[in-house]
Amino acid sequence: MPNCPQLILPQQIITAKGTKLTSAPTMTAGTRAHIEPITLTMIVVCYLGWGLATAWLPLLSLTLAIPVTAIFITLHSSLQHEVLHGHPTQNRRFNELLVFPAPGLLVPYQRFRDLHIAHHQDEILTDPYDDPESNYLDPIVWSGLPGWQQRLLRFNNTLLGRILLGPAISTIAMLKSDARQILRGDRRVAMAWILHLAGLVPVFWWLVAVATLPFWAYLLAAYLGYGLLKIRTYLEHRAHAIAPGRTVIVEDRGLLALLFLNNNFHLVHHSHPKVPWYQLPGLYDADRETYLNRNQHYHYRSYAEVFGTHLLRTKDPVPHPLMRN
Repeated sequence: MPNCPQLILPQQIITAKGTKLTSAPTMTAGTRAHIEPITLTMIVVCYLGWGLATAWLPLLSLTLAIPVTAIFITLHSSLQHEVLHGHPTQNRRFNELLVFPAPGLLVPYQRFRDLHIAHHQDEILTDPYDDPESNYLDPIVWSGLPGWQQRLLRFNNTLLGRILLGPAISTIAMLKSDARQILRGDRRVAMAWILHLAGLVPVFWWLVAVATLPFWAYLLAAYLGYGLLKIRTYLEHRAHAIAPGRTVIVEDRGLLALLFLNNNFHLVHHSHPKVPWYQLPGLYDADRETYLNRNQHYHYRSYAEVFGTHLLRTKDPVPHPLMRN
């Protein structure tokens, strides 16, 4: 990060004995099948549920159809996350074809893939400049923001704010950044948006030709689906001097964990990004104390605890607390 404040990285932290702290050794991962029937089944369930939620359920209850549609939109995003990590088969083109439709409307899959893969460098996690998924700001940038924007971002650092405002803030930031890159001639970013527009075609066809859910209601469901996803991403990472201490474990095994495909066991996922979602809880159970020691016990027992702790209270400041000039 030239010409900007620096984040204190783990290799810069020296122990009392003068030894550099490093990440814990890689743990034994679970086995990976050539084809994952469980994930393929989940993809079928996702599209079937989305179709029923948009075509049949509105005839019974529009009020119910909107949140149910949002749930399947969130699940589709979780499945896209599995695909970008090489699931459910070893054929990348086939995997990406499985999630080619864009029911979430807002985020191009190719951009999600590129940014998320960049995010998986643990040594730059939470860095406002190098981590594309960071919600922190450079303290100098923060100090230059107008008061109303600082208040908005502080509210966005509560769980309620992240659910309500997070989708809009993330989408606007992505659109501005991608537009600048496209104008500078970045063909990869431009192609990502072209493919995204193509992925919208089957979704809009369905909404016009088959679905009974009004278009305004679908837009609301898409936004709500992104908001549900923000529950997972809200506290996945924190500012911490040691890289493994930045990644959370939420020991939840309920409906939200299923919706997020166990990505709440986030340190396990970062330790073994190629392991399929249904193996993550087992890996964690097999070596729970090692994982918790590795991430400095950054964990929550359940999403109920997360809501109880952070619904209206920020988990950390917006300006990155480990940045220095």
